[in-house]
Amino acid sequence: MSTANPHLWTVILAGGVGSRFWPVSTPARPKQLLPLASEQPLIRDTVDRIVPLVPADRLRILTGGQLSGALLSVLPELGGEHLLLEPRAAGTGPVLAWAAAELERLDPDAVMVSLHADHVIHPPEAFRALIARAAELAVGHRRLFTIGAPPTRAETGYGYIRLGAPLDGLAGDDHPEPGNAVAEFVEKPDRETAEEYLASGRFLWNTGLFVWRCADMLDQLQAHAPEFRELVPMLRRGESEEFFRLAPTISIDEALLERSDRSGVVRATFAWDDVGAWDAVSRTRPADERGNVLLGDAHAVECDNTVLYADEGPVVGFGVENLVVVRTGGVTFVAHRDRSPDLKRMLQQLPDHLRDLR
Repeated sequence: MSTANPHLWTVILAGGVGSRFWPVSTPARPKQLLPLASEQPLIRDTVDRIVPLVPADRLRILTGGQLSGALLSVLPELGGEHLLLEPRAAGTGPVLAWAAAELERLDPDAVMVSLHADHVIHPPEAFRALIARAAELAVGHRRLFTIGAPPTRAETGYGYIRLGAPLDGLAGDDHPEPGNAVAEFVEKPDRETAEEYLASGRFLWNTGLFVWRCADMLDQLQAHAPEFRELVPMLRRGESEEFFRLAPTISIDEALLERSDRSGVVRATFAWDDVGAWDAVSRTRPADERGNVLLGDAHAVECDNTVLYADEGPVVGFGVENLVVVRTGGVTFVAHRDRSPDLKRMLQQLPDHLRDLR
């Protein structure tokens, strides 16, 4: 499979802090370096999942300079040439444009697969097969493709994609997945709207997994994103420092995909989860018969649906339900599971010495 498309490249977004996994995820040890989905760090799982399709020499990791050593320590087969170190955090719009320009310079026919370091995907074989199919469609249709996951619950924390018309088949192609045009990108809905989306069958979760020709992405960005009209030529000339000085902080969805008439979507044939907050651990790690997830030296007695994380000494839960209890780095954190997506807001109310744990 790895030789199927010699122009296929992978970039992995691995620069975030993962503040919704505080206090375990910190600027020095963000969640992509933590074993939150398996016994390995999330970034290790992500690399292992894609390299049978795209070899390591065509892989680049987008991150900040402060994480380069830690990432290479868990990915010893990679070297510094595999890292693209962001001059500043500017959102996925600028950083993916920069990555596309860097790959285009190496390979004018490059097709970029953009992954996140914190996703859980099973089975990996189905994932690789669909990525290969999306690459065929990206080349054949000259569209910018998103992978859309069929929703399994009324999730209010994800963006959604409303399916447009099926695309015309590629010449000589009888593959069962033709891809669809995107009718609409929808921001995170309220509960009632999410339930309507789930029942309709016309909406997919926006996974943030992208496949496109680098040249097409940059051309579309220049054509449809006024903020980047003068900046894309700068990128293509290799003036990345000046580009990041001038680029706005914006997501690729807002900057390009919601504006372009060339956005497409392919339906995921694998189970997908965004490990975004502590409540996600109950979906990604094995639970006991009462729904408790125990990590480290953790023990649940007469507990239900509780996450116990022990990174520093034992943690014991007794007679509680629907909690997250974490012990690490001299800090004990307790929250209701339903509140774990709100941790960013909580952190803003903490003193600096807690908010900026190292």
